[in-house]
Amino acid sequence: MKALRKALDELVHLFVDDGSLAAFTVVLIVLVLGAVKVVDVPPLYGALALLVGVLAILAESLSRAAKGARK
Repeated sequence: MKALRKALDELVHLFVDDGSLAAFTVVLIVLVLGAVKVVDVPPLYGALALLVGVLAILAESLSRAAKGARK
């Protein structure tokens, strides 16, 4: 039973290593979806916002991880 639990834990960590990274990405997607659907932002601008937003979230996460590794 412990082996199954450890395997499932490893599988989850394979896709969600940093909870805040996943949470911020979901929030970004919801905000851009709302902007495109409700405010009628052109889809190309929504795609660019997703690209820039995800890159910014990733850079922040990598920066936080690097600071944690130095300590």
